[in-house]
Amino acid sequence: MDKTQKNLKKETGKWLERLQKARPSVRIGSSDPALQKKAKEALRNMDAYIKDTSHFLEKGDFIRAFEAIVWAWGILETLEHAGLVERK
Repeated sequence: MDKTQKNLKKETGKWLERLQKARPSVRIGSSDPALQKKAKEALRNMDAYIKDTSHFLEKGDFIRAFEAIVWAWGILETLEHAGLVERK
């Protein structure tokens, strides 16, 4: 494993761990049923990216693992900024 791969693995693991710790505290922040549905769909996608991150790490595919965790964080932060979810 070269230096770049080691760095990708380390950074991905760090951000994966942070998101796994944060995930249980994420709650739907909207009372609108249509927005709740959209937020739930987006959170399912985020969870899929979290799972993909772990899968790619196990396979040694550190680029795809890093991309997946970036997508997962992007979904969470977008939902937070839009007021659709909040962390308790």
